[in-house]
Amino acid sequence: MSFVTSLLIRLGSTALAFWLATFVVPGIRLESNSLGESVSTLLLVSAIFGVVNAVLQPIIKTVGCGFYLLTLGLIAVVVNGLLFLLTGFIAEQLELPFHVDNFWPAAVLGALFVSVVTWVLGLILDRD
Repeated sequence: MSFVTSLLIRLGSTALAFWLATFVVPGIRLESNSLGESVSTLLLVSAIFGVVNAVLQPIIKTVGCGFYLLTLGLIAVVVNGLLFLLTGFIAEQLELPFHVDNFWPAAVLGALFVSVVTWVLGLILDRD
C-alpha cells in the first residue's frame, strides 16, 4: 500500500472513531447541520489529533519518562486525555463545531475510545 493510501485510510478511520465517540462518550459533541460539514469537521479534527499526537507525544514521553516508569505507564491515560482535550480546544479555536466538554470523563474516555476503535479499524483495513 502506498504512503498516501495508508495516510488516507488512517485519517478516515480516525474520523470514523471520532464520529462514533460523539454518540458513545458523554461530553463529546459534533454540532453541525449538514452531512458535508460533519464529514469535513471530522476529517479536520482527525488531522489535528494526528498532528498533536505526532508532535507532542514524543516530547512528553521523553520529558516525562520518570513518570511513566513510576506509574507503570498509567500516566499515559492522563497524557492521552490531555492531548484529546487539546485537540478539542484547537478545534474550537478554529471554530469547528466539535466540542470536548471536560477532562473527566469526556477527554479521557474519548481518547480511550478513539484509540481502541482506530486500533480495531487498523487491524481490519491495513492489509499489507
